[in-house]
Amino acid sequence: MSELFGESTFSKEVSSEGDTTFSHDQAFDTTVSDEWEPSISEESEDEVWEPKKVANRKTKVKASVAKVKVKKERTVRKTKKTVAKENPLTDMVGMEDSVCTEESTKDVKRAPKVKREVIKSAPKIKREKSSPKVAKPRKNMSGKKCNNAIKTETNIKAETESFMCSDLPCSSLQQPSLNFQQFGVAVIKEEMGSNFTCEPPLKKIKTPEYPDGKPVRPFVNRSKILGDAQMNWDITQLLSEKSSIEPWVCKNIINLFQDDNTIPFIVRYRKELINNLDGDTLRDVKQTLDELCNIAKKAHSVVQRLKKEGKLTGPLQSELLSCKTAEEVEHVSAPYKTGSKGTKAQRARQLGLEPAAKMLIENPGALFLQACIKPDVKGISTLIEVEAGVQHILADVFAKDREALDYVRKLCTFNRIMIESSLSKVATSKEGAEKDVEKFKLYHNFNCSIRNIQPHQILAINRGENLKILTVKINIPDRVKNEFCRWCVNVRFKPQGYARPELMKILRDAAEDAYKRLIYPLLCREYRSTFTSDAEKESVMTFGKNLRQLLLTNPVRGRTLLGVDPGYKHGCKLAIISPTSQILHTDVVYINACGSASGLRDAEKIRQLLLNYNCSTVVIGNGTACRETERYFADLIQKKFFAPLDVVYCITSEAGASIYSVSADAGKEMPDLDPNLRSAVSIARRVQDPLAELVKIEPKHIGVGMYQHDVSPTLLKSMLGSVVEECVSFVGVDINVCTETLLRHVAGLNATRAKNIFEWREKMGPFINREQLKEVKGLGPKSFQQCAGFIRINPENIKSFGSTNFATLKGTEDLDEKPPKKKSKATNIALKPNPLDQTCIHPESYNIAMRFLKLICGDLKEIGKPEMQQKVNAVLTGGMEPVAENLQTAVQTLQIIIDGLTQPEGYDIRKDFDKTDFKRNIVSLEDLRVGTILTGRVENAAGFGVFVDIGVGKDGLIPIRYITEDKLSKTKRRRSLGLGPGERVEVKVLEIDVPRLRVTLDLIRVL
Repeated sequence: MSELFGESTFSKEVSSEGDTTFSHDQAFDTTVSDEWEPSISEESEDEVWEPKKVANRKTKVKASVAKVKVKKERTVRKTKKTVAKENPLTDMVGMEDSVCTEESTKDVKRAPKVKREVIKSAPKIKREKSSPKVAKPRKNMSGKKCNNAIKTETNIKAETESFMCSDLPCSSLQQPSLNFQQFGVAVIKEEMGSNFTCEPPLKKIKTPEYPDGKPVRPFVNRSKILGDAQMNWDITQLLSEKSSIEPWVCKNIINLFQDDNTIPFIVRYRKELINNLDGDTLRDVKQTLDELCNIAKKAHSVVQRLKKEGKLTGPLQSELLSCKTAEEVEHVSAPYKTGSKGTKAQRARQLGLEPAAKMLIENPGALFLQACIKPDVKGISTLIEVEAGVQHILADVFAKDREALDYVRKLCTFNRIMIESSLSKVATSKEGAEKDVEKFKLYHNFNCSIRNIQPHQILAINRGENLKILTVKINIPDRVKNEFCRWCVNVRFKPQGYARPELMKILRDAAEDAYKRLIYPLLCREYRSTFTSDAEKESVMTFGKNLRQLLLTNPVRGRTLLGVDPGYKHGCKLAIISPTSQILHTDVVYINACGSASGLRDAEKIRQLLLNYNCSTVVIGNGTACRETERYFADLIQKKFFAPLDVVYCITSEAGASIYSVSADAGKEMPDLDPNLRSAVSIARRVQDPLAELVKIEPKHIGVGMYQHDVSPTLLKSMLGSVVEECVSFVGVDINVCTETLLRHVAGLNATRAKNIFEWREKMGPFINREQLKEVKGLGPKSFQQCAGFIRINPENIKSFGSTNFATLKGTEDLDEKPPKKKSKATNIALKPNPLDQTCIHPESYNIAMRFLKLICGDLKEIGKPEMQQKVNAVLTGGMEPVAENLQTAVQTLQIIIDGLTQPEGYDIRKDFDKTDFKRNIVSLEDLRVGTILTGRVENAAGFGVFVDIGVGKDGLIPIRYITEDKLSKTKRRRSLGLGPGERVEVKVLEIDVPRLRVTLDLIRVL
């Protein structure tokens, strides 16, 4: 089955001396082999290969030369058998198209010499009764065994050096993992968990832009992306076709995800491997990759089930393993489901009509259907029944033929396929459904070409269909059916000889039946499934973009804020927070209560609170009674009631605030505060630091999506979680002042690791440098690699801890009351601040950063100062490529280093995003006039337009047709973000619908 998996089959010959001769292609595959897994565990190796035992074996070998010769012959025979065996290998698919240099091929062809030398010395190794097993030989990427199964120390070093110098694509490079103890070579055993090296040697990858290769970091493939579920298609090539991304980039992406890398880490620190893709594109590729893996698993699950039931045949298995969509797998496997009565074709086959159907195609002149009639058997008792049975068998063959399905799909691409929706009969007869029916008025008599239909229209139609308000169908022109039937009869399944008219009629009826009964429903399911899947992806992507825009809103620093959670009967909840987010005061006022006579008294209370805490900024939630509360504060501001304070206010979304106020995290953070008052605190903090506050709320409750309740919850949660992780990571977190909740969303960390970091900080004091993260329980090398670049350590925040717990920072002996049995992995960590720890530079690049500083004659004390920028500019006069080549690194890595060294202290990427819009007055819907020019703030973005808050209590809509590229700034075009929540725009009123509370706007420009 290796050919079906897209792998190459190689031949090898074993000579009389025990050597294996490889073809040129096989030699190349050996070069890119996977890790060599030892045949015995480390514990058993330690027991067998003690130095004392090695010495005893050497003594015994010298004393008995005859036994050595016998042992040598046995080793030769065992090695031959080992080479001949087949053993599954965990490799990556799609690696056979890599390119190998002649030098690397020659190095591999010298492998048999290595083997002969090892065989001669083998008797010196195996003398103990409990002799260890010979290590399993490595295999090449196609699953064939490699002949250099055992090596001496000298040859291992020589081959490793030649391997490291091979000019191979990065995704194909593999570092051999050799067990030197099996060869009697002394090895210094490393303490468990102490290997935190992040910077492997640089390699070269060949790309269209760099035919000679550019330096990149290699990584090790640990397992197949599909595991045992191999298919007849190449996953790298298929992923490239579906995502429209170069195959070499797809191959790298597969390998990076296989190596458990997070999206923020890949986007920032592995740009050279993904051709500078952004996070959204990478998430889309990962989603497509997961879908392909699920298809493979589903196909193999069906194969195993049919095999167990005894229904699996060779052609059926091949057909299942060739399926590229879940619908195809379902279509092929449907007739074989357990408990099914069987299809018409299956029942006809059970009656013995398959030979007749086959003869109609292959030898129609010898076919006489009258001979198949059996009067006593139901189903073939008459000629009409026999003809119907043959027709059903032929229709089944036509509908499952791969070439026929491809042809009919090709026909559909050249014809206008329409999707239509209409009001269902159930909706018209259902009482009390008038309101729901009115919501779908646009789709009561709707039709659109599948090429022009928009994602939001698909989701709306699906929702109406689920509510049984709409009926939906796909309309394919009849000419597609006619052309397909003609092609089947005259081309694909043309009889091989003269066929009588009655037989040709059966053939034509079979083609028409195959299309109407089997192929047309399949096409409809495929179209609906594809539309829905694409629409859900678009919806989730829109939600992700809006969420990112909201999370990256510029924080309001250095202000004391009054948060207001509006209400009627239960009053407006107030919370004053300090510039450092500390709760200063909470209260409740009843400014909107019906019949309340305490309006002036509550106003005076608010005035005293603002004066006492020198607060001049009010943040009002946009929930119930928001309009009335806004008018109340606007009137007081217009009357200068808060003088001498110049008070301003803003409206912010309170979506999810009520859910958060009763959550366990809120109870842990504000245990002594009433849940009703916690929401006011959350509203104020959303303006002060949107990212730190919004990560506490489940993303789906933030409410900036499009039909987010109609998409897959798993897909939505995965996408939004990834967006939050990316935003938190790119902004960076100061590990000494951030909350545990925020720390959970850093790339490479989770709730458990964040809790362990928080507990370590509480017990040991502040982190002095990033290296101390290695002391935290549960934070291994991979987690450290993923999170280290996004962790910041600000010296000013270290000083704020005072002298608390600093006595314990001199060493790690006091981490446990009892001395540990094993050597601590943090013993050698230096407790010295590193200025690079407050930058975006990853610890794996510290060595390169120091060499760059030496090149520009810079100093760590100049980080973020103008002097550093001047020195960098002086060196980069000739461009970045020569400097990167001099430092033996990638241009992308050098750019990160330059950014980290030149960005000012306390740099925040959110400063490039829009700020909160504060105001002092209010406008009502009745005050608007067509043609009025207004400024507003984008609240939400959807596929059909953008909703803008223009301060009238109801968001206006800018239809998508008015958002043109020339109205967007160059920055927005470059980011490909369009318009998102938080952005300030200038708009013109086009239409006002007061009864329906709708305002249509035209975009003038982005402010």
